[in-house]
Amino acid sequence: MIVIIKAMGHENISSKHKTTFEITKDENLTPEGDCIVGVSSDKSMKDLSKDFKEKIANDNSLIKVELSTKNGHDEITGYGHHKLTLTHPTDIVCRKSSYVCPRTLMIKSNKASIDLNRQLIEDLKNGEGLTFKISLE
Repeated sequence: MIVIIKAMGHENISSKHKTTFEITKDENLTPEGDCIVGVSSDKSMKDLSKDFKEKIANDNSLIKVELSTKNGHDEITGYGHHKLTLTHPTDIVCRKSSYVCPRTLMIKSNKASIDLNRQLIEDLKNGEGLTFKISLE
């Protein structure tokens, strides 16, 4: 199963957070949002299909996220969890930790904002479009 989400970069993207990365439907971003890599996304957790959510909310689910811009690309892997509710109305967060909340897409991620490809982040700082592809293995 694959879900593709479109988002936009923003001049305040710094991508310095050490444990998470996030996209949001919100249009604005302050410099304090150092985990956010995309704004104005066309989907959030609540927009994912019931079938997709059921597959993610499983301790054995391997989740892959691919981030792509005009000049940059990165791949991140993590895991689902049976306690994921996947219901947040604006945000999607990927976490290195095992913390779960309505915003969490995956836990035990192999990368956070600070680890992402710097060309990808430069494109996002310049307002380029972002493709956020989620696939389940």
